[in-house]
Amino acid sequence: MTPGSPHYPSLYQINTRVRLREIADELGRAVTLDDLPDAELDHLARTGFNIVWLLGVWQTGPAGRSVSLSNPEWLHEYHATLPDFQTRDVSGSCFAVREYHVHQDFGGDDALQRIRQRLSSRGLRLMLDFVPNHTAPDHPWVTEHPDFYVPGTEEQLARQPQNYRRIQSGGVERILAYGRDPYFAGWPDTLQLNYANPDLQKAMLAELQRIATQCDAVRCDMAMLELPEVFERTWGMQAQPFWPKATEAVHLRHPAFLFMAEVYWDLEWTLQQQGFDYTYDKRLYDRLNERSARAAREHLMAGLDYQDKLARFLENHDEPRAATTFPPAVHRAAAIITFLTPGLRFFHQGQLQGKKVRISTHLGRGPAEPIDYEIARFYSALLQQLRDPVVQNGSWKLLDCRAAWDGNWTWDSFIAFCWTGQANERRLVVVNYSDHQSQCYVTIPWPGLDGHTWRLKDRMGEAVYDRQGSDLAPKGLYLDLPAWGYQLFEVQAV
Repeated sequence: MTPGSPHYPSLYQINTRVRLREIADELGRAVTLDDLPDAELDHLARTGFNIVWLLGVWQTGPAGRSVSLSNPEWLHEYHATLPDFQTRDVSGSCFAVREYHVHQDFGGDDALQRIRQRLSSRGLRLMLDFVPNHTAPDHPWVTEHPDFYVPGTEEQLARQPQNYRRIQSGGVERILAYGRDPYFAGWPDTLQLNYANPDLQKAMLAELQRIATQCDAVRCDMAMLELPEVFERTWGMQAQPFWPKATEAVHLRHPAFLFMAEVYWDLEWTLQQQGFDYTYDKRLYDRLNERSARAAREHLMAGLDYQDKLARFLENHDEPRAATTFPPAVHRAAAIITFLTPGLRFFHQGQLQGKKVRISTHLGRGPAEPIDYEIARFYSALLQQLRDPVVQNGSWKLLDCRAAWDGNWTWDSFIAFCWTGQANERRLVVVNYSDHQSQCYVTIPWPGLDGHTWRLKDRMGEAVYDRQGSDLAPKGLYLDLPAWGYQLFEVQAV
């Protein structure tokens, strides 16, 4: 991050198309990036965000949109999302990129430059998309450089029609592969780039270097697909590593530039070692979704050299809405664990208002939804705590929990950790991540507890407790919390 930025920053993702459509409906006219209100940007900065991700700003084309309008499964999803669905609501997937220039409907590259300046003046950094695995079917390279794509044969097309298609390329009919990962059918609105071709890698690096002049960070879509072992498993071709040279080249010109990887399959550490500043932490999300305190706690035992580079989230454009996945009490407990642990704190547009309908990336409009004021108040309080310098720049430690008495099995439901600031400020976070009342003792790690009375004030509630250091030091802090209960204590000597 840039000097003065927190060690553990917060990211806010905006679905650009959907947000601009909302503004257009309010104003009754076409809008561009210039119409994102100053008051909205001021609010993001004031709330404590450091990075704004504008999802889907790049130019898409009619070829991708045509597929989006003809896929029966996707059409069913559109109608489920929008009861008043119209074909004009379909924009085509923002990941079927025709060219890395800002969409003409959004004001083009000049409008992007202006919004970046407006964000920067408020201390906000701009993140954009980079889609390394595939392009739209009408990308210029399909005609100019068909060798940049994975070719197919008549036999492959006959056996795997879900993964290959015929396409006209420079007056010649070719069979090319859809973009895909090795476990699912291809994305029919895309074509697969061939990383076994060194010239394609050079061309993608050039695109990435140009994008890096237009923003401060990129989120790299399905970034693990370019790893040589994954590419070979998917396509049967050997490729040279792409990410180490790509991240190094960009960081050489832009040392503060940030790379965030969408990554799964336990390949997070691999991509961190190849230059990524942050990688998705889907594992913590899944374990919280499974309501498993022990599994989540074990995940948090990893070293900080790994955890510091994890992007923690409860929802994004690919996942269901958190307010749908987690009942309210579970939602709050999961958010305390997710966003008060180390790493990048990653929030999604609509999450803070408790919205429940996930919007397909093929759509340019979302449904009108009421605000869940209970969730909104919770997130307002949590975001205030995330502005605390202790949890932005302090030292974090997972704490041991143990049974409150012989046979007390509920201790295993707790997740507890602490933060220590530069001036020895102390924060203690405890969560009973279970559907039952639980008790435990939490080991307090700070030295010098004896000889003082310690006041524990809940910064997410109203509780205040005084405890003797002579008890805390040998025994720890006794806790008795209701189902999904949590507390964020400020700990001070009285």
